[in-house]
Amino acid sequence: MTFKKVILITLDSLGVGALPDAALFGDSGANTLDHIAERVSNLSLPNLEKMGIGNIPGIEHIKKCSSPIGFYGKCLEKSAGKDTTTGHWELAGIVTQEAFPTFPQGFPPTLIEKFKKKAKLKDILGNYPASGTVIIEELGQKHLKTGYPIVYTSADSVFQIAAHEKIYPIEKLYDLCEIAREVCDDWNIGRVIARPFVGELGSFQRTYLRKDFSLIPPQKTVLDLVKDKGLPVVAVGKTSYIFAEQGVTSAIHTKNNHHSMEVTINEFKKMKEGFIFTNLVDFDMVYGHRRDVVGYAQALVEFDSDLGVLQKVMDKESLLMLSADHGCDPTYKGTDHTREYVPILVYSPALKKGKSLGIRNSFSDVAQTIAEIFSLSKTLPGQSFLRDLRNETL
Repeated sequence: MTFKKVILITLDSLGVGALPDAALFGDSGANTLDHIAERVSNLSLPNLEKMGIGNIPGIEHIKKCSSPIGFYGKCLEKSAGKDTTTGHWELAGIVTQEAFPTFPQGFPPTLIEKFKKKAKLKDILGNYPASGTVIIEELGQKHLKTGYPIVYTSADSVFQIAAHEKIYPIEKLYDLCEIAREVCDDWNIGRVIARPFVGELGSFQRTYLRKDFSLIPPQKTVLDLVKDKGLPVVAVGKTSYIFAEQGVTSAIHTKNNHHSMEVTINEFKKMKEGFIFTNLVDFDMVYGHRRDVVGYAQALVEFDSDLGVLQKVMDKESLLMLSADHGCDPTYKGTDHTREYVPILVYSPALKKGKSLGIRNSFSDVAQTIAEIFSLSKTLPGQSFLRDLRNETL
């Protein structure tokens, strides 16, 4: 059996248990998926359950399936870190040996002064780690009075700029972030993120026009290699941002998880051969960081329904992979990502039956499997599991 179309969907932050080194990150005992299922009684995810999500080692509160239709397992992160960039890059074949820098005390004066000079700013507001929704309430009114952008960071390697759309129209904010990206390159900061918001004090709201400005990957990923072969690489959601647009033939930015799934399904229907890489950011941004257990569970239920729609339009020459980039356990302390295994679930109508893929030694097993499917010349880190799949095809 030859697969011509591959869909990789990242359920952003859906970890499945603390990694062996989680204690080094302060994340011992984290388990995003299982803790959500434990807290939300009668959580029903029938399509994910049929794929074997409840059979993944360490998942105790989701129904197990005696005859799964998918292959299932979990992957260990080899990269140093627990952020969006390192997780996605490893899924695509890059293992990051040295963690991107973080700034728990705020950015150094030299960085801020260089940014202000290049951007021709009199001043900025903030410059400390914060929740994005909290900091706009704290500084939003002052921002409206002064016109100074709000700069902040998090536990990740990010330089975030929040600005009201009536002070900084979207393109002006994006231009400011482009300048920040140039400055942040000198500090090897993973991402600059535009965080536009609207409304009045007490009711400020961030908009879906967020945009990430990432470091350029240091080497070719599986996206580049598929593109170099002349095949389409469609990036849905914030995927293209994470890879600094590298290896992408078509980028489609979306409003939310459901919209991302609609786009994924439509793009799949049009595609004859190629690769679709979709990120579902709401799990992380809207629910994980805000420690909204019920909201996260409801988002999983909605995704499960969309998954069923996608599976119905798939054919025997198509393969679907579901994974994640890190954890963000909404039952855990703080509001940061958690250092966890990520799930790997694989489905195709061509599969006779599913079985365990075990515990994989790297997220990049996904990349090497995709490389083998498309007969790419370069070997990527990781161990392909394509042979396991082909042994069970019709």
